[in-house]
Amino acid sequence: MQSHALEMAHVAATARTGLGRFNLYAGIHKALRAFMADTLLTVGRTDPTDGAELARTVAQVVELMALCANHVAHENGFVHPALEARCPGACARVAQEHDGHLHHIQHLSDAAQALPGCDADEREAGLHALYLALALFVADNLQHMHTEETAHNAALWAAYTDAELVDVHNALVATIPPAEMMLVMRWMLPNLNAPERLGVMQEMRAGAPAPVFEGMLDATRGMLNAHNAMKLARGLGLPPVPGLATV
Repeated sequence: MQSHALEMAHVAATARTGLGRFNLYAGIHKALRAFMADTLLTVGRTDPTDGAELARTVAQVVELMALCANHVAHENGFVHPALEARCPGACARVAQEHDGHLHHIQHLSDAAQALPGCDADEREAGLHALYLALALFVADNLQHMHTEETAHNAALWAAYTDAELVDVHNALVATIPPAEMMLVMRWMLPNLNAPERLGVMQEMRAGAPAPVFEGMLDATRGMLNAHNAMKLARGLGLPPVPGLATV
């Protein structure tokens, strides 16, 4: 109990230290946590006797695994070199974990894609095995992201200005293809808090073509409850959406 309390105190101290600092990890990690949690629950409730339902679940698992692999590549290509440049050795442990994650990602993707080809009497066992393996993957990644958001952020904030971190972020984002970005936004925007969500949309309005912003705004509203959709409209200085409650 004491060690747990000390750990929580350390997390709180790190969070306070980073208040107001640019956070490379916060948004994408919220998206990944939400996507992982939803996919795990989806696998757990999938009917192994329903071919169409199974196919949708397999597609979601494969999509999640592809996004996780891309996320590893993005961090390896941009965040880790930035850390190593000014904090040598800071990401050695996480880099090793990334190698393990890539192995698990391939295994889970292959296992999911094999399910529809299994005999009907083997699908239930295969689906349950996938559920258990995915649960361990999610648990491992939750701990992994915690390390990045505490230890790595502390190192980044000590070694870089916010302007420099924004440059790293922008260089990374510039390499993400539109389809991947749309998937990230699908899981990120509804799972950010209201000020974070507003900030993302304000940046998009300032930097993206108007049709792109309008399309993302419409999609985002469709993913939010009425209360949060109203907050977003108000923050952007837009009129309320007809039919939405104003509470």
